[in-house]
Amino acid sequence: MAAPEAPDPIVFVLFGATGDLAKRLVLPSFFRLAQEGLLPAEWRLIGSGRRSKTDDEFRDDVHAAVDEFGAVKPADGPWDAFAERLLFAGGGFTADDPGELLDRIGEARDAVGTDARLVHYLGLPPQAFADYTRAIGAHGLAEGARVVYEKPFGTSLESFKSLDEVVHQVLDESQVFRIDHFLGKEATQELRALRFANGLFGSSWDRHHVAAVQIDVPETLDVSDRAQFYDATGAVLDMLVTHLFQVAAEVAMEPPASLAADDVAEARAAAVRAFRPLDRDEVVRGQFDGYLDIDHVAADSTTETFVAARLWIDSDRWRGVPFLLRTGKRMAESHQKVNLVFRDPENTPVPADGLPHRGNVLCFDLAGDGALALSMNVKTPGASMELGSTWTQIPLDGLSGGDPLPPYTRLIHDVLVGDRALFTRPDGLEEVWTAAAAVLDDHDRPESYAPGTWGPDDAERLADPVGWVLPG
Repeated sequence: MAAPEAPDPIVFVLFGATGDLAKRLVLPSFFRLAQEGLLPAEWRLIGSGRRSKTDDEFRDDVHAAVDEFGAVKPADGPWDAFAERLLFAGGGFTADDPGELLDRIGEARDAVGTDARLVHYLGLPPQAFADYTRAIGAHGLAEGARVVYEKPFGTSLESFKSLDEVVHQVLDESQVFRIDHFLGKEATQELRALRFANGLFGSSWDRHHVAAVQIDVPETLDVSDRAQFYDATGAVLDMLVTHLFQVAAEVAMEPPASLAADDVAEARAAAVRAFRPLDRDEVVRGQFDGYLDIDHVAADSTTETFVAARLWIDSDRWRGVPFLLRTGKRMAESHQKVNLVFRDPENTPVPADGLPHRGNVLCFDLAGDGALALSMNVKTPGASMELGSTWTQIPLDGLSGGDPLPPYTRLIHDVLVGDRALFTRPDGLEEVWTAAAAVLDDHDRPESYAPGTWGPDDAERLADPVGWVLPG
């Protein structure tokens, strides 16, 4: 594989620079790129916000964010050289009033080159995307720029179409980067490598060999630190129609013509087009006991903190194979795993009752730096022919020459070099909203579940007859 491309000079404008997303993810990722030597030789980062703030005050804020949330701390990298390139533009930014931003962009371009590319990162609530997009166009900041949109890109089919229309009035599709950090995870990308570079797995990546696909993201985390946001969102919108659907498309897509961005994005979008709309009878929504007692949660809230769904993909490759999706808060364990459960072999002399249940599983662990694991049926050592199953695991950070990057760090680098392979397309997103419509419109009271469990008991039936791999 070729070495990472060096980005051209850029001016990176971070809208919502004082918000939680910027502090936790974007700013630490940008510093990691500097520490890894993956930023261009000439760059400036301009934080944009409503309040007035000096450059030094913003630099102090960034230092605190990187120190608290970054895997690489200010003491570990070239902090002084990094900090001197940070600027702040106060006064907000609207189509009528650009605040200080145009002046600060002018200063930045004077320093790094008048032809430096603008990269706008909208680290904002989704309801602000349309107004900021219009403002980018109104002030002449769209030409040649790249614009990053956080998820969700819309909250329904109607709002998606409305936002998409605004975006394409200002920008060409090639300028748009809709970010989903699950696509930037090392193990998500390993799905492609394992499948397309290994005949052992590529030849069995279909309904004839796979009994079920499980994409399982349980979390022990609470929602109290962002209850107001979460109560207006819920697990379906926060996780199911964004992260889990996109990972399902990664698993289900046909081999792309090449690994070029457009070919990969087309293959992923085609997989989404094959999603059968979810049936409410095959979806279980849950809410953990005590959720209604959290501050900023409505006393009669029907927001789900758990969702499990059985998704069907009507393609020749996957017809009849259930894709089982599950995620929730306050659950028994935290994981981010994709499990392909293989069928038992046919025409085998081994008696069916002698095969371990669910003994053949290929697992992609998406958490952290990622890992691959394989469960195999083997003979139990001893005088009998009794079979058992055992797991073998390959941590991805242990591979020779490996240097895994956190998802946001990888994706921001891809934005800087213009690689859209790990970003979503509108034709893939429209079908996502269509597939999820019945669940998004479900405002019935969710089933209750106790914190520290695996969610509502009713979710167990969705995985029959295979059963959930987690807990394993």
